[in-house]
Amino acid sequence: MARTAPANASSPGRSATGPGGQPPGPRIAAPETAPAPESLLERAFTEALERADDTDEVATRILDAAYEQFCRMGIRRSTMEDVARRAGLSRITAYRRFATKDRLVEQVILREFRRYFGQFLVDIRQAATVADRVELGFVSALQAIRGNPLIGGLMSVEPDVLVPSMISDGGGMLATVQRFVAGQLRREQDAGTVSATVDVEVVAELMTRISCSFLVTPSRVVDLDDTDQLRALARRFLVPMLEHNAG
Repeated sequence: MARTAPANASSPGRSATGPGGQPPGPRIAAPETAPAPESLLERAFTEALERADDTDEVATRILDAAYEQFCRMGIRRSTMEDVARRAGLSRITAYRRFATKDRLVEQVILREFRRYFGQFLVDIRQAATVADRVELGFVSALQAIRGNPLIGGLMSVEPDVLVPSMISDGGGMLATVQRFVAGQLRREQDAGTVSATVDVEVVAELMTRISCSFLVTPSRVVDLDDTDQLRALARRFLVPMLEHNAG
């Protein structure tokens, strides 16, 4: 942490007095900038990489009940009492694990994204080429998230409930996904499957924005449920980004 220098402290080669022979004022340390809060999506990805598991059996029971309750009734219409009842637990027990309904909602959504990232990392290892991995990643990002009973449903029915839970600062979710994609592309570069001249940061940004755009605003031209169409779209427009050679 930066420290404030004493008012009478002098630096080598400098006078201890200010202009006009007056003692200089105290040096004010620059305020430290607090780190940006981690987005829900970023936490999900980190935990997926670390293979975090739910070790609290009671909390897991509540999360399972909340997932089922939210899928059936939506978040707005569900209460902590509803979740506790579905879990076969007392309301007090539910509140001991999750102090508020907002906290419970956040943890349920976090777990779903964590599961998605974990499965995605397993799936892309089965693809034979970098082009296959780009196609698979694009299709997976659109169909798995839209098809999730909870997340997909919230995106279409209660977006104002989901989005604040996912993002703690402007652009946090997009930046997290971009970093994830860029990391995957760097691994491809290290393996020699993508040219070192490709700017993976920019490519990852473009791929992320295209995918997020389809999720937020469904297309009237592209059928997001048509796997073959999505794969063809990725191969035609996304894969060529990795074939660019600045030399």
